[in-house]
Amino acid sequence: MTEADRIFSQFPPFIQEYIYAHGWENLRAVQMAAAKTIFETDHHLLLTSSTASGKTEAAFFPILTQLTANPPESVGVLYIAPLKSLINDQFARIEELLDESHIPVTHWHGDVAQSHKRKLLEKPRGILQITPESLESMLINRANDMVRLFCDLRFIIIDEVHTLTGSDRGNQILCQLARLGRTIGRNPRRIGLSATVGDPAAAAAWLAGGTGIAVDIPQFPPERLRWRLGMEHFYIQNPRFNQAGESAPTEDPSPLASLDAGYEYMYDCVRDKKALVFANSREETEYLTATFRQIADRRHEPDIFLIHHGNLSASIREEAELKMKDEETHAVTCATVTMELGIDIGRLERILQSDSPNSVSSFLQRLGRSGRRGQPPEMMMVFREENPLPNTPLPQLIPWGLIRAIAIVQLYLEERFIEPPALRRLPFSLAFQQTLSICAASGGLTPRALAERVLALPPFAAMPKEDYRTLMLSMIQNDFLQFTDEREIIVGLAGERLLNSFKFYAVFKDSEDYTVRCGSDEIGTITTPPPVGDRFALAGRVWEVEELDIPRKLIYVKQVPGKMEISWPGDYGEINTRILQRMRQVLAEDTVYPYLKENARQRLDVARKLAANTGMLRHSLVHLGGYSWCLFPWLGTRSFRTLRKYIAANARQFRISGIEFEGCCYMTFKMEQPSDYDFIAELCRKVEREGIDRAALAAMGDAPVFEKYDDFVPIELLQHAYAEDKLRTDEVEARLHEILAEY
Repeated sequence: MTEADRIFSQFPPFIQEYIYAHGWENLRAVQMAAAKTIFETDHHLLLTSSTASGKTEAAFFPILTQLTANPPESVGVLYIAPLKSLINDQFARIEELLDESHIPVTHWHGDVAQSHKRKLLEKPRGILQITPESLESMLINRANDMVRLFCDLRFIIIDEVHTLTGSDRGNQILCQLARLGRTIGRNPRRIGLSATVGDPAAAAAWLAGGTGIAVDIPQFPPERLRWRLGMEHFYIQNPRFNQAGESAPTEDPSPLASLDAGYEYMYDCVRDKKALVFANSREETEYLTATFRQIADRRHEPDIFLIHHGNLSASIREEAELKMKDEETHAVTCATVTMELGIDIGRLERILQSDSPNSVSSFLQRLGRSGRRGQPPEMMMVFREENPLPNTPLPQLIPWGLIRAIAIVQLYLEERFIEPPALRRLPFSLAFQQTLSICAASGGLTPRALAERVLALPPFAAMPKEDYRTLMLSMIQNDFLQFTDEREIIVGLAGERLLNSFKFYAVFKDSEDYTVRCGSDEIGTITTPPPVGDRFALAGRVWEVEELDIPRKLIYVKQVPGKMEISWPGDYGEINTRILQRMRQVLAEDTVYPYLKENARQRLDVARKLAANTGMLRHSLVHLGGYSWCLFPWLGTRSFRTLRKYIAANARQFRISGIEFEGCCYMTFKMEQPSDYDFIAELCRKVEREGIDRAALAAMGDAPVFEKYDDFVPIELLQHAYAEDKLRTDEVEARLHEILAEY
């Protein structure tokens, strides 16, 4: 008997029949590996294999086998996913399998009816699918029920692990699992699922956090890459055509002359296809949707365009998901990261990406949304930029988005590189939230017991006790916590106000958004209410404000024709230094990349000639004329930030002023040094002599507020966290030596 036959024979008949019914002649490698770990060890398991490789089935075949043979006396499997849509959708593929197992599945998040949840509370059994926010609520509000609900919990499955490692949301899950384990007296086995893990060892250490249990990380042979990939470039034409409030020309002898060639090309890429269109921001997603609808109208073609992002109402997002699942419908959804994760929307014919993703991981996730069911994934990337004027400064003449996209693709093709997680050592915002959560759930603890319980949670392993003491004292002074007559700590009045809002359960930042309604339909939310009569864009359409209800944060609107831009506050993520280094190589080498279309090839050729002629690849500091200079450090976000702040902190000594920067590609400044070598030599000598004091850089300027509860954290702690988690000196020091060697 082969190993595959041996494993197959352990599955109950309903799983064997499921495998036969789907025409699988052999178990896949990921399914074999998962079964071996679950059947033969008591280890945790990290499954990292490509999108659509069958990770969900791989985990559930052996889990359902064990639950069927020995039914648990409570919830047996806790499945945690970062998105409601993942929970609503993730088990659709194996619904038949779950029905045959007779193991109940319960969804639990903010949109699920109380009657559905009540069934689980009355008889806790089977599989519970839940978001981190709902699990936080359960730990606080149902603290007395936790043992009854989870006393026989066997497995905890965490989906899309790559989105969670290193984030406050992922660390919140680790806190929740540690608290749950403490309550039931043991640590259930954990299974992490992801298609794009850059550092499996780091992800495994995160997954096991606080349990001391080994993690199996099955290795699979790299798959032969079969991609259909293209990149094309356009200069922007008439970007303000037909803005809302402007009338279109009555006579237009050449309709295409009024449109943007890049947007026309993007429209044709997805015309008559089932496709996803990704953009890197909600703003661009909105504008793309409106533009595609505009082009369809001018061509007298059907409007097949949908939209999906976090500020839209649940009904609009669900409409997009349902139409994308319909095999008979040609639909195109413009989306942000909300569609990047593993929602099963059937077979997509193409992915269209506007500009470049920020990471290799994001590129792979988006590419992997297409090409299922035996077809290779297919993506077209389109880049649009302003046609530069003759006096445009050098750094703005480089097509940074195109260069970054090439670097991202080449890094994966050549090295299978995926960014490792950026782990956080001092998550004070999360510590603030978990302190209140634990106090609310426990009803009261001595200061020592509270500190011990919080600092025992895995995300706070590196947090100094003195720092946590500072945080706790600040929370007492500001009435988030208070002492009882028995000298125990309980939640104070200010803490109660936070806890009384459902928004408390989430650790990601949420703005005080206004809900937009058109009649009885909820459209979504925006950050700032426009005056009555003004117009704004949302859900790919334009709305005119008819009435404002400021106390209830409601905006009543009517739809009007046209298109506009809209903006939300936000952070677009960090870029790894390896990407910047590969971008430099893209400009330096003469490689012809087969996926570049004609315009993109020509644009890259122009950029390479410019880089060679200006010397920006030979010398990282380039003279722009007069007192103007430009530094190309080729460093990722954290290291670039560190170098920029260090130069700014010593600007007077270096005789520098007017520092400006664009992302992490370059910085410009005015400098009165006699030569570029003098500046670089002086900078390197100073760093070698004194080092870079991250704490001093963190203390510059305003308090660095990034996370949700940072406003309630003492400034000195925020600065400490900024130095530890947002600045990086090792890459800066190594890069400065390389820059000095250029001379």
